[in-house]
Amino acid sequence: MAGILVVAENYEGRLRSATFHAVQAALDYAKVKGESDVFALVLGTDASKLARELALYPLAEVFCLEQPEIAHYTAEAYSEAISKFLESRPFDALIGASSTFVKDLFPRLAERLGGGMVNEVLEILAPDRFKRPMFAGSVIATVRLEGDPKLITIRPTAFDTAPKAQEGAKVTPVGPFAISLPFTAEFVQFEEVKSERPKLTEAKRVVSGGRGLKSAEGFHSTIEPLADTLGAAIGASRAAVDSGFCPNDYQVGQTGKVVAPDLYVAVGISGAIQHLAGMKDSKVIVAVNKDEEAPIFEIADYGLVADLFKAVPEMIGELKKVKSA
Repeated sequence: MAGILVVAENYEGRLRSATFHAVQAALDYAKVKGESDVFALVLGTDASKLARELALYPLAEVFCLEQPEIAHYTAEAYSEAISKFLESRPFDALIGASSTFVKDLFPRLAERLGGGMVNEVLEILAPDRFKRPMFAGSVIATVRLEGDPKLITIRPTAFDTAPKAQEGAKVTPVGPFAISLPFTAEFVQFEEVKSERPKLTEAKRVVSGGRGLKSAEGFHSTIEPLADTLGAAIGASRAAVDSGFCPNDYQVGQTGKVVAPDLYVAVGISGAIQHLAGMKDSKVIVAVNKDEEAPIFEIADYGLVADLFKAVPEMIGELKKVKSA
């Protein structure tokens, strides 16, 4: 029995929002293929609870798999568990959000299953044809994917969040499966960076800083107050990360995170193509840079040519006035 399977991202006992974009992409793909049913699979800690949460969306059935060997994610254990599941319930396509989790998992699954894989899909044209970015987004290619099953990762910012369904989907526990141990990699511990700010990839507003902030002190004293005033997540260019201004978890761009918030404020960022690849789909882009020739102004909806160390405090002051009015 064929079908389309969404592989949900279980982030230490909670579903990442990108999963719901993957569900919408799967629904779009089902429509293109002339199918009606989309399924999902949740693995790991609290999988049954998360499956019930996912079942509120327009899915035919949600499978959940919980067993000690996959309580925490490792690519080796997950790929073996999913492969064993697919032996009894094959699908002709697997879809996941283009996150670190899926990019780590899907290539292993493609090798195990003998299927073809396409990454960072922006649009589904036909059952075997997709649009995806190349060369840091400067080229949008139409690619043909051969082989079955097809493993497809989608860029979450290119697809809407799936709406909730009127009726809940069936939740079906599966497994446990025999998983060979030990693996070359094992889970040791999970250390999450705690922050009261929104997560970068899920935030509706993002404030990012670049090399123009000159130092770590300049980055934190300028970007953090603006982000807190806007209720925004903090991002950064690769130049700022490489210079040690902030942790690499902040990096937005081709080799960092891809975001598409309602508002993106770029402070002291010149706008190299690698950075633009990670944020150019933002709905409103505001740029502050003293160089009027900076490439960031070519895509900005609003640009301010000014000394950021003077302009940003003034922006914060005006925003506070608006908020208190």
